[in-house]
Amino acid sequence: MTLQVFTANRVTDGVVVYLDEDDRWTESFGLVAVIADDETLARKTAVSEAAAVAVVVDPYAIEVTDEGGEIRPVRYRERIRAFGPPVHPQFAKPSVQPKGT
Repeated sequence: MTLQVFTANRVTDGVVVYLDEDDRWTESFGLVAVIADDETLARKTAVSEAAAVAVVVDPYAIEVTDEGGEIRPVRYRERIRAFGPPVHPQFAKPSVQPKGT
């Protein structure tokens, strides 16, 4: 199984959020709960679906990689959602900007 994390948009303001180890939604990509097995995926899917509409909109799992201990989204679209625009670093989310940028 590939590594995955859950993401969604918060209902109150539309901000991108991620499901953490304590089943809470956080803006910080650095606090995500990394899913590595089917049992955890099933549990986190149930948690995210229970939060849908009341807390978040359209939760879904995304594929991530572990690059030297740093979790990063595989798809470019999800990297933009997690770390901000790649062309203009001054607009990146400072609390989650990846190392080396």
